[in-house]
Amino acid sequence: MANLLFICSKNQWRSLTAELLFKDHPEHNAYSAGTSDKARIRVNQKMIDKADVILVMERRHKEILKQRFRLSGKKLVVLDIEDNYQFNDPELIEILRNLLSEYL
Repeated sequence: MANLLFICSKNQWRSLTAELLFKDHPEHNAYSAGTSDKARIRVNQKMIDKADVILVMERRHKEILKQRFRLSGKKLVVLDIEDNYQFNDPELIEILRNLLSEYL
């Protein structure tokens, strides 16, 4: 079972919505976190180490992770989803389903 880590800024809308798409998935375990000090769940090294694939919403999240953590060869994917959506927004879900089709 592959561990997927979704990252956005505050872990309230985008990354949490992505995580919930994988609830009870037979092949992937998903969890999410944020880069901000105000994040609901703040990303830490233990989460990075556990992840098989790290999926960030924006390029700046990738840069923040590179500055703060040891990524040691982790697969890191930039989804390029701007912070324009609320939690579980149908448009956001559709975008995520399209971008994550190989995992879903």
